[in-house]
Amino acid sequence: MEETSPPVEGLLLPSIADVSVQSLDVSHEAIRVNVCSTSAGAACPDCGSESTRVHSSYLRFPADVPTGGRLVVLQLRVRRFFCPQSSCARQTFAEQLPGLTRRYSRWTERLRSTLAAVGLALAGRAGARMARAFGVSISRGSGTTSVTRRRRPAEPG
Repeated sequence: MEETSPPVEGLLLPSIADVSVQSLDVSHEAIRVNVCSTSAGAACPDCGSESTRVHSSYLRFPADVPTGGRLVVLQLRVRRFFCPQSSCARQTFAEQLPGLTRRYSRWTERLRSTLAAVGLALAGRAGARMARAFGVSISRGSGTTSVTRRRRPAEPG
């Protein structure tokens, strides 16, 4: 019987669509994962037009939840696109990977929800100490702030 192994993306990023793991380096201290998007383009956040014309790319290093007692270091290649609409005020924009990161965020969604749960359960100094176990240094107020900043469903109006 032939053994088949699941793709690396399914193991490391199970709920994230359109991503590819380019390389994986495991050491005693950390797991380094190079990730990039596989989608052809992205939608402009202002006008919603789809663009496939790449302006440039850059690297992001969002913090992630440790696994197997090791830090996880994500190296995320993010592309900037030209907005195809000349009437749009935004000339370029960066692609977002829903479920992995948010705009301007230094944490993955997985780490954000974990820290929110810690902040909800412990708060204050105890929450900050617990976050250090995840390899993340936060202040006493950050745990409770992450709880209050969680996205709430829109209220029917």
